[in-house]
Amino acid sequence: MGLSETQSGIKELSRGEISANRWRLILGSQSDRSLGFSGSEREIMQLRDMEELLDHLYNRGQGGDVRKDQRQGGPGGSQLTAAKWITRIRELFPNDTAEVLEKHALDEFGMTELLTDKKVLEGLRPDMDLLKNVLQLKHLMKGEVLQVARQIAVKVAEELRQKLENDIRRSILGRIDRNSSSPVHSARNLDIRKTVRRNLKNYDSENGRLMLKEIYFSNRVKRYNNKTVIIAVDESGSMLGSVIYSAVMAQIISKLPFADLRLVIFDTSVVDLTSEADDPVQVLMSVQLGGGTDIGKALAYCETLIGTPSQTCVLCITDLYEGGSERLLMNVSRNIILSGAKLSFLTALDEEAHASYDVRLGQKLADMGAFVGAMTPNRLGEYIGSMF
Repeated sequence: MGLSETQSGIKELSRGEISANRWRLILGSQSDRSLGFSGSEREIMQLRDMEELLDHLYNRGQGGDVRKDQRQGGPGGSQLTAAKWITRIRELFPNDTAEVLEKHALDEFGMTELLTDKKVLEGLRPDMDLLKNVLQLKHLMKGEVLQVARQIAVKVAEELRQKLENDIRRSILGRIDRNSSSPVHSARNLDIRKTVRRNLKNYDSENGRLMLKEIYFSNRVKRYNNKTVIIAVDESGSMLGSVIYSAVMAQIISKLPFADLRLVIFDTSVVDLTSEADDPVQVLMSVQLGGGTDIGKALAYCETLIGTPSQTCVLCITDLYEGGSERLLMNVSRNIILSGAKLSFLTALDEEAHASYDVRLGQKLADMGAFVGAMTPNRLGEYIGSMF
């Protein structure tokens, strides 16, 4: 946090005064006897306001946090509501600093009232981190607050869809047809072998160059045969990022001309959300985070959805920490694989694809013939396309 970047007035202080004021804000109001603020009366009032906001947040910290208030008495300031706190944070601190403070409030210090106040929610910038917090706390929300939470989910899900959809559709729908030429001239469709072969007659032996008089591009053929994609999503809290991406991926796949999509979420119970698959917000607002995990039970249900195994892909998105019967999980997985369906366990589905999962169980499933691994959404699109 740089006080030189705060609002007007503070910039006029000397370098030494700024340094002392910074230390005072870092140490908190418990240091008021040994270190005071410097500046004009207006500047000191502004600094005290900043200190009150920081104390309101960091005094919630546990353990050895240097910002923890040790005072036993004193007049104390007025009680800050979440709305007042976040409004003042944005008034007194630069935007990037305010966003860091908001994130600390939500992620580290349990200021959950930030997500149960309509005005506060409306003032936050919709992004993936905020959506995760909303989903974790939506059970605390009612009425207008819940409606604002839904609007945040709509904005974030739509941004993800716009970011992913074209590449996902291209990966799944398209395959190279090298028997016909494409009217779309792009590097992605360039048919290098055909171009070289057809232009060999134009080879300039004197200069050792191949003269390209014609360039050929491959065509992309769409497939409209019915394929079944079954997505089963573990709704445990550790999988939250993957749950969000899964909901958006399900929406994209459900709109493809060849896909018969089935969407299931599970913990120790199984809920079929196929009818909601085209609405990721409804899916996300249906998720109940936490609780146990019964992967075998979920896969047993998915097995009942398989009609034509050779045309079916089952994607189970889970960290593989099985809380139910491992024997059931292994038996059902074996049955699905032997039927001819494709079975994959995605231990993470997000842009980072960093997974924490039960490696032992993952290895057993991989040895059986299932795919086990983390994927980015774009990679998943290519993977599904390659299986049909």
